[in-house]
Amino acid sequence: MKERIDELVEILNQANYDYHVLDKPTITDQEFDQLLRELFTLEEKYPEYIREDSPTHRVGGEVLEKFEKVTHAIPMMSLGNVFSDEEIMQFDQRIKKEGIRPEYVCELKIDGLSVSLHYEKGKLITAATRGNGVIGEDITANVKTIRTVPLTIKKPIDIEVRGEIYMSKETLQKINEERKKNGDPLLQNCRNAAAGSVRQLDSKIAASRKLDCWIYHIPNPEDYGIKTHWEALEFMKELGFKTNPNNRLVQDVSGILQFIDEKGKLRKSLPYDIDGVVIKLNDIGNQRKLGFTAHHPKWATAYKFPAEEVLTKLTDIIFTVGRTGQITPNAVLEPALVAGSTIRRATLHNEDYVKEKDLKIGDIVSIRKAGDVIPEVVEAKVERRDGTEKDFQMIHTCPICKEPIYKKEGQVDYFCINPHCPARKIEGLCHFVSRKAMNIDGLGERIIEDFFNLEFIKTFSDIYDLKYHRDTLTELEGFGDKSIDNLLEAIEISKQNSLEKLIFALGIPNVGEKTAQILARKYQTLDNFMNASLEDLTAIYDIGEIIAKSIVEYFAKESNQKEIQALKDRGLNMEYTGEYTKETEDFSGKTFVITGTLQKYTREEVEEKIELLGGKASSSVSKKTAALILGENPGSKYDKALKLGVPIWREEDLEELFKKYEG
Repeated sequence: MKERIDELVEILNQANYDYHVLDKPTITDQEFDQLLRELFTLEEKYPEYIREDSPTHRVGGEVLEKFEKVTHAIPMMSLGNVFSDEEIMQFDQRIKKEGIRPEYVCELKIDGLSVSLHYEKGKLITAATRGNGVIGEDITANVKTIRTVPLTIKKPIDIEVRGEIYMSKETLQKINEERKKNGDPLLQNCRNAAAGSVRQLDSKIAASRKLDCWIYHIPNPEDYGIKTHWEALEFMKELGFKTNPNNRLVQDVSGILQFIDEKGKLRKSLPYDIDGVVIKLNDIGNQRKLGFTAHHPKWATAYKFPAEEVLTKLTDIIFTVGRTGQITPNAVLEPALVAGSTIRRATLHNEDYVKEKDLKIGDIVSIRKAGDVIPEVVEAKVERRDGTEKDFQMIHTCPICKEPIYKKEGQVDYFCINPHCPARKIEGLCHFVSRKAMNIDGLGERIIEDFFNLEFIKTFSDIYDLKYHRDTLTELEGFGDKSIDNLLEAIEISKQNSLEKLIFALGIPNVGEKTAQILARKYQTLDNFMNASLEDLTAIYDIGEIIAKSIVEYFAKESNQKEIQALKDRGLNMEYTGEYTKETEDFSGKTFVITGTLQKYTREEVEEKIELLGGKASSSVSKKTAALILGENPGSKYDKALKLGVPIWREEDLEELFKKYEG
């Protein structure tokens, strides 16, 4: 029977590939179903012969309690965005300034959910979401139900590939027709439907959604002897992955613009949603030469199609309060469908913004999704006014606590300065538990608000006392034993976060994620940080007077001191547990620039090591540059460094200095 099971698996997997990837069916649906039923029967009778790549895994059935975390060995970075022909030409010029004669690959920007697939010896082991770029979620059980994702590739190699999971327009329509019959709420658009399907704990639900997947990237192509991105696409296709047939190799900017124009016109006729075009430098060596910013590769960008605009009515303007007390006017709109999403609200930023756009309550306004994501009011249709519209009036008291609000001279934003304002507290609590701060799964905005109103959580430290209310919490609607246990476990795990997470979570004005990292590395413990003087803080590279004053003022408040002591009492880690910045004579307080291709290090590794040794990596050469780090095939930065008399370090010089400070 093993031989027959193996034979059926091979026949069905090949048929699946021919139908879903090549779009060239080799057997009829009836034959496929008949063979699949035979395989089910044999596997049920002889479970010891079930193969990992059996197509029976595609029907789902695995039910998870939660999604496990997965750390990406190579971060999954997002792309920078451009919105005009001019910005594309600027992108091209930046590359040419590095001495590169560029050739580009243009790809459709699929509106779906990014995924990383890991194969060992040719077999799918793990599928993970992008998450925050470093840590994603394990969605293997659900991805196995996607018929275009091969469970076994055509070479027995170890490889990671990346792509986009999506739902076709036709599939969305069929699902919504069925949901409408059953009285279920409709899925709003293909992207949200795909993301929601992938995050189902029951893989049978994911299987029923008939998702699809394009593969477009290998993060380490050199390991397979690949020299260009186009070669990487061909290699992935050879392995059995589904790559998009619309990809195109172009020689210059005019080729990019022609591709964008063509695909923009075809956008609505495609069977899946796209929101732009991705442009990538083809040569892998030149990609490595250009490197990355903190957020995205310098060798690729995403052109976003102009947002779709829709007319609707501005029925009201209401005000919200942020965690810093900032008062923000928001448009309340008659619901309108824009680019696949129903829009009911849009931020109006501040009083000046509303006045500049001359918005009145009752206006007919045009709205769009900026970058196809964030709803925004474009303009009022003044010619549609009939005299019933009401002028916008800025409020003078906080909409929540009713205390007076204030605007500092020279600023555009009003603030509620009442430290006890409930809205400020709720926003502060939401920030504290957010992914980039303490990262506590299970405490979303709605739950925070509920727990605040029920007086379970009023301060940060109250979060760590929720375990004493376990029995009461399980009696609340929507909370069972398992969900509360998972929440309490996530809270306990967060106690071990490194110091930079806590610093960012505290919500100190002007202290963002990157600044928190710098401060944590510098001071090592929260006590050291709290005791830092204004002079100490302003002496730190990248910490200006505004940030320094915010920090000193924050820790001077007795209420903040008491809250930090309460967090200490509850066992939160108060120390930096990551790699830290050293004080070094060769790097501290100095700026360095890298040019050319390095052999032993990636550009990111060098920049990180420089920062850990107290220095800063920059992208431009100036008189203040401490040294230019020279790789092979250097660009114009080398000429500029010679002209300015900037010291030149070769890679072996750099390696010697790194070894000097090891440990």
